[in-house]
Amino acid sequence: MNYELKTITWALLIIAIVLEVSGTVAMKLSDGFTKFIPIVIMLTFYALGLSLLAFTLKVIDISIAYAVWSGLGTVLITIIGIVWFKEPATVTKIISIALIVVGVVGLNLDHNG
Repeated sequence: MNYELKTITWALLIIAIVLEVSGTVAMKLSDGFTKFIPIVIMLTFYALGLSLLAFTLKVIDISIAYAVWSGLGTVLITIIGIVWFKEPATVTKIISIALIVVGVVGLNLDHNG
């Protein structure tokens, strides 16, 4: 496969993840769908993120793309929850996040090996 195409596709997947995480933060900021601007931002970011994810599936296997999408999205939103929203950083939470990262890396190693 063309190295440049693969690199661009992975970059698009990372952008899709950032958009999805941003949409999730906007959902939190919408205060239960009571604030209009965060709702619009959420819907826009989700639509853009899902669209980019769909494009990446033309190049990256769905099992890998979705694992990276959901795994890294979960890790990022957990970090944001802890840092920005002052959610508790429990040992169980930290270990669970580490296991998600190990799982995503493992899937990529297996796929590339």
